[in-house]
Amino acid sequence: MKYLQNILKLLAVVIPAAITMSSCSHTKSYAELLNDETKYINAYLADQRVIGSVPPDSVFLQGEDAPYYRMDEDGTVYMRVIKDNPDGEKAKYNDLVYMRLTRYNLYSYANGTLPEGEGNNDNPLTQFNFRYQNMEITSSSQWGEGLQLPLDYLHYDCEVELVIRSQAGMTDEIASVIPYLYRVRYTKSKI
Repeated sequence: MKYLQNILKLLAVVIPAAITMSSCSHTKSYAELLNDETKYINAYLADQRVIGSVPPDSVFLQGEDAPYYRMDEDGTVYMRVIKDNPDGEKAKYNDLVYMRLTRYNLYSYANGTLPEGEGNNDNPLTQFNFRYQNMEITSSSQWGEGLQLPLDYLHYDCEVELVIRSQAGMTDEIASVIPYLYRVRYTKSKI
């Protein structure tokens, strides 16, 4: 009888522990998410032409078939210049910059095909804007550094594609570790 009681006590401990352990789903660690992000960015860039640095004279090749340029040593932002306006004005600190964008989640990129994008490119009623390089105000810092970076090199009325790692992307999405491809137009006035 004592033997049976010991078995029942053991089962009373083992069964709930087994149920608890089997019901826990494995969530990925932040390091695993960063590895996944790198994998998906590399998968997209493997189908593109990539130049490992900014041109020394900051003169970028332009067009739909232009290469992506790695904009920093860590590879947090890659930029393809679709078009620049070299006769246009350059952004200055605290300028109000308007942008039209479409972004694509690179986790869903497969076989050379981008997923459906999201943004305000097709909605004239929605205006996105920020104060250039003024990261002290939320309306600018929320967009992250990656979306402001092209204006360090290009002029108003330019259009670019950007591959942005989460840490240089929108601040409220950093923890989700999702890489995006952005297609962006920048202007000094509402579009």
